[in-house]
Order: sequence, then C-alpha cells, then structure tokens
Amino acid sequence: MYQRIIESLAREIEAGKYLAGQRFPSEAALVRQFSTSRITVGRALAELVRRGLVERVAGSGTYVRSRPEARSTLGLLIPRLGETEIFEPICRGIAAAAGNAGAALLWGDAGDGGPAAALRLCDEFAGRGVQGVFFAPLEEIPDAEAANTEIADRLDRARIPLVLLDRDYVRYPHRSRHDLVGIDNRRAGHLATEHLLDRGARRIAFIGRARGASTVDARLAGYREALAAAGRDSDLVLRPEAIDAAMVAAQRRLRADAFVCANDHTAGEVMQVLLAAGLRVPQDVRIVGIDDVEYAGLLPVPLTTVRQPTRDIGDAAMAAMTERIARPQAPAREILLDCRVVTRASCGAPRRSR
Repeated sequence: MYQRIIESLAREIEAGKYLAGQRFPSEAALVRQFSTSRITVGRALAELVRRGLVERVAGSGTYVRSRPEARSTLGLLIPRLGETEIFEPICRGIAAAAGNAGAALLWGDAGDGGPAAALRLCDEFAGRGVQGVFFAPLEEIPDAEAANTEIADRLDRARIPLVLLDRDYVRYPHRSRHDLVGIDNRRAGHLATEHLLDRGARRIAFIGRARGASTVDARLAGYREALAAAGRDSDLVLRPEAIDAAMVAAQRRLRADAFVCANDHTAGEVMQVLLAAGLRVPQDVRIVGIDDVEYAGLLPVPLTTVRQPTRDIGDAAMAAMTERIARPQAPAREILLDCRVVTRASCGAPRRSR
C-alpha cells in the first residue's frame, strides 16, 4: 500500500499538481484520501523526503521542494586527445568551467583520430542527446575538410550546438557557420618573429609540417608580416613531410640563423636534429616555438615560445557554448584570446636594441 501511495504522490508532484514551496496535504488528509493507516502514510512520506520531493519543517508541516534544474550534458570530440599536447589542458579548462556551471562533460574517445572513429563518436553524442559538442577538427589526414564538414553537418541535423576549438575546419578566407575559440594565431607568428628580430637574428626561417592545420597558415602569415615590416626576407619557409637531417642542409642553404617553429612539437624536433648535427642552440641557431606545452622548459635547451592561455580558452569556450544554447540563431563568432612570449634559453640574449 505504501508503495502505491508513494508512486501516486510522486506522479502528482511531477505533473505539477503540487508546486514548489506549496504546503503538502497533512498525514490526516492523506489517511483519509488513501483509506489507510497513519503508519503507512508516514512511511510513504519518509520515502518522498528521501527522494528529495518534499521536506518536513518542524512545527509547520510538509512542503514540496524546489526541483533543481536538469544538468546539461556536453561532449568533447577531440581526435587523438591522449596524444596531443595543447588540447588536454584546454579540455581540463573546459571541464573546470563546466563543473562550475553545473554541467556534465563527456570525454569521448575518438580512437585513432581518423574520420570513422570521429563520426561514430559524433553519432553516439547525438544518440545520448547531449546539449552541445566542443570539436577540434581533424588535421593532417587526407580529406580532413570533407570529414570535418560531415561531422558538423550530422550535429547540425541533430540540432546540437557546436563550438570549435583552436581552428576552423574550412580554409581561410572561408568561414564555417560555427563559433570558434582559440588564440590569434597570426599574432602568435608575428610575436615569435619579432622576438627573434629583437635578439638580433638576421635570417629567420619558418618551419612547419606539410598538410598542417589552418593555424599553421595563420602563424606563417604573421611571420611574413613581421619580416615585411622589418624589411627582411620572408621567403625562408620550410614545409617538410618530416623533420630530419635534410633540414640541416636546408638551414645551411638558407643561411638561417633562427627558426620560428609552427608549434612546440616541431621546435623540439628541430632542436634535436640541429644538436645532433653539432650546431649549438642558441649560439649558432635560435629557436622559438608556439604553444608552451608542458615539456617546453624541459627540452635540452629550454624553449622560448608563445604561450596559449589554455585555462582561459576553456572558460571562453564554455561561455560561448552557454550563449549558443541560449541563442541558437545568433551569428557565429570568433573569440580570439591574447598570447604572450615566454622567454627561455633557446633564443639567447639580445644582441642589439631595435
């Protein structure tokens, strides 16, 4: 009997018959309503209290509790998340911001970072009914743009808001229809190059892997702008498939005395190859990276780099998602955060003032 009373009263509360803060029928009234004993009614009310549906106030009576708003559930679609240096701290920032906002975060496993695994995860998020997805587009694979477009289209069809992290999935000057949060990569390339100019570097080369992300193109544009403003040669650009001994020959051919590297991972590889060839960093060649990953200061020569504010990117991405959920028809935005140079040993001391 008391189970039937519990389910009947719970349904009435769920249906809105009794509103939050409203006084609930007394035990005597419920005894009459269900034609049962006071002990059975008391047992049923105790269970409703345990479920958080009502609360008893001493000397006043029983009241319907305010129901907390349902927590939103958000998904992370980050290919090769465990293998990336920059996205893990960004995702930690998103997780902290989501927790503060009372949202749950699903850390999806996109497997090997290929299109098939990412699409499966995309469909899983749609099946779970998540309220939004943070997406770092695939890169460095054939047909990456087509795969990224299909992922975005599937989420659009499921009416799931999408916030892009770090980069767009279409090449500049084109723009997708989704919000994007990251740093100003063009400025990052400019800052790295300007820093080397301040250190007295005369022939600064840019190096980034072939088929890199669109962020590499933006950093290359910043490099060229900084050199053009200084009246220097801006065509010392290397886009190899791999960073190996051939790069040393290219450095000698270009007579480069400094490198702006597309990211810290590339900078670490460049440093290892140069040191293995007997060149000294920074005495013979200066190096600056971009990102400031966790191991940047632990390389054989601690790396000067342009830092991404990963925690702030996470906060901004969560704020963008919250606004997008509330205003799904609002125009798409690019939220680009500032970045700064972190000076370490790999660029050496200034040789002159500019």
